[in-house]
Amino acid sequence: MDPQVNPSQIMQVGSGFWASKVLLTAVEFELFTILAERSQTAGELERALDLRSRATADFLDALVALGFLDRDGDGPEGRYSNTATTDAFLDKNKPSYIGGILEMFNARLFEYWNHLGTALRTGEPQNEIKATGRSIFEELYKDPAGLEGFLNAMAGISAGNFIELANKFDFSAYESLCDVGGATGQLCAIVAQRHADVRCTSFDLPVVAPIAQKHIDTAGLADRVAVVGGDFFEDPLPKADVITMGMILHDWNLEKKMHLIRAAYEALPEGGAFIVVENLIDDARRENVFGLLMSLNMLIEFGDAFDYTGADFRRWCQEVGFTRFDTVPLAGPASAGIAYK
Repeated sequence: MDPQVNPSQIMQVGSGFWASKVLLTAVEFELFTILAERSQTAGELERALDLRSRATADFLDALVALGFLDRDGDGPEGRYSNTATTDAFLDKNKPSYIGGILEMFNARLFEYWNHLGTALRTGEPQNEIKATGRSIFEELYKDPAGLEGFLNAMAGISAGNFIELANKFDFSAYESLCDVGGATGQLCAIVAQRHADVRCTSFDLPVVAPIAQKHIDTAGLADRVAVVGGDFFEDPLPKADVITMGMILHDWNLEKKMHLIRAAYEALPEGGAFIVVENLIDDARRENVFGLLMSLNMLIEFGDAFDYTGADFRRWCQEVGFTRFDTVPLAGPASAGIAYK
């Protein structure tokens, strides 16, 4: 055997769920929110979190070793505190909190991913639909509080991408934007704050409209951002110079993807731009691990939905009439795919 060949990567990935569950449990316990107030010893945290296991120190020190906590001192007197990263992104009291998506990973997806093998063998989703017969969207839309929590979780992980898009895409040539599947109105709000001459419309199902309106009103942008209710599979999209879809196309099978691309084409004027914000898989399908794993997650959630490459996006858009294309890297594994009419 080649002495340079070793099983460390196999073991690291194979046991990766251990580290994942430690972080997800810390988020569930709101540990980082508690530590945002002050550093604490293991004994203090044990009481604050109502822990009764002999493994409190193991749990906290694992978070130190993983880089999610700092510790000043050793032993029982050691004091734990957030790192700069966890303080910024995992304190519930900060607007930069992204833990909502981790809460969903813990409460839902951790269990459902245990059935990945079944999903691969059957092509069937492995989520709530197995127990209730209703898809994740049907489950969410029947519970306004749960829906708002889900939308806020999505907003937490989308903010960085939308800010990058607002900064990198040249909006100066356009007067209007419609964000399709606009959820909380976040993309519209970010663009409106940075580009005063662009009128924005957030378009989503009527049940989502009050949530979006609340966020837009709170941001003081009601005079710049309109909220319109509708079904993007049943209704024509509002006309605009730029049509955006943030993490929308990957939720659907190819037939529905093409429906949405055609709807965007029809809503745009000549020279208009259609922009998708997605974890676009690299064309060779070798590098964007997160994009590929997200596509497997779409299998778990929907069965026939999938993520896609930039080349896929260009081919589909060309089929409906778009003539020019671009790809703009955003935050982390995400990119903006852009098609011009």
